[in-house]
Amino acid sequence: MTEPFARPLTTPSRVARDVGIVHLANGLMGFIFAATGPVAVVLSVGSRGGLSQAELASWVFGAFFINGLLTLLACWLYRTPLAFFWTIPGTVLVGPALGHLRFDEVATGVLMAVLGASGWVRRAMGAVPMPIVMAMVAGVFLRFGTDLIRSVHQDGAIALPMVVAFLALSAWPAAGRRMPPLIGALLVGALAVAVSGRFDPGAMGATVLAQPVLQMPALSWQAMVELVVPLAITVLVVQNGQGVAVLKAAGHDPPVNAVTMACGGWSIAAAFTGTVCTCLTGPTNAILSSSGEPTRQYTAGLVVGALAMVFGLFSPLFTGAMLATPPAFIATLAGLAMLRVLQTAFGTAFEGRFALGALVTFLVTVADIAVLSVGAAFWGLLAGFAVSWLLERPART
Repeated sequence: MTEPFARPLTTPSRVARDVGIVHLANGLMGFIFAATGPVAVVLSVGSRGGLSQAELASWVFGAFFINGLLTLLACWLYRTPLAFFWTIPGTVLVGPALGHLRFDEVATGVLMAVLGASGWVRRAMGAVPMPIVMAMVAGVFLRFGTDLIRSVHQDGAIALPMVVAFLALSAWPAAGRRMPPLIGALLVGALAVAVSGRFDPGAMGATVLAQPVLQMPALSWQAMVELVVPLAITVLVVQNGQGVAVLKAAGHDPPVNAVTMACGGWSIAAAFTGTVCTCLTGPTNAILSSSGEPTRQYTAGLVVGALAMVFGLFSPLFTGAMLATPPAFIATLAGLAMLRVLQTAFGTAFEGRFALGALVTFLVTVADIAVLSVGAAFWGLLAGFAVSWLLERPART
């Protein structure tokens, strides 16, 4: 059973009252995050898998336009920041199979929709202690922090001015209210790229509008074993688990059953454009809920949804523009956006009685070793939960 919509229903006049500069900034930053590094992963995996340029463009179209529409609907109906994109670990999982399997995500979508309708997912997530879930989130997000440090070391001309701008605006509250620190870092970084002459127009290409390529998903037992079950685990437990944990830590109560059903239904639709499964994204929702009044943060999700739909329509143009900037620009921007999220994740993970299980979860996740084609984040959750169940249960009297 899905959760009821927010009451009273959202209206355009309410959105106009609730939206503010901080929500617009967070929405823009969440979109920029989704439209940079994750897109590069899609292009890299798809190219290695032998997809044509038209199929790659279709994949990006589905990832942004179709999921952007879901983001708009979910944020409007539940008045909660609910940003949906695609599973990055799932993208990596699909990559090796592209050479011998067709797009099989439609079966995963059906499975997720059934699980969401049953209510089993909410009960399963509620059984895992929040410190263990947040330790998994910290392990997954840690690379954003380390990439930030590497960018300052390897490309200080781009990264260092961005960090200085972010710190200055954060330390000066009056200025930070007029110019959010992340937007200030973005503008300073863009200026640094322009001054250094390191924007590469040749990487943009000549195509502007996306032309979706219809894919007819084919089902087989090989696909079920190799892709469908691991993808369902990745999306429901790992990816959606991250998103739910981030939103709960920010004071929200995300509709888990509705999210799961939506991911299933939208994964079915996206599969016909060759796009990997839909999920409730962790990093983007972390950015959307990082500042501003919680009851108004849904407007940042509306911004992300609208920008994603535009990006999907013009995906070849926008993707080329993002990839034409130096890697340090994107890595620094993402790292700065994740600082507060990492702080929250570490604080929640290691302050309670599940600290040992959280530590095991963190270590397994950071080790990033996949077993049985399932990513380390899932095994981190499993190992941490097992350790806490064995060693951190309340003492019997």
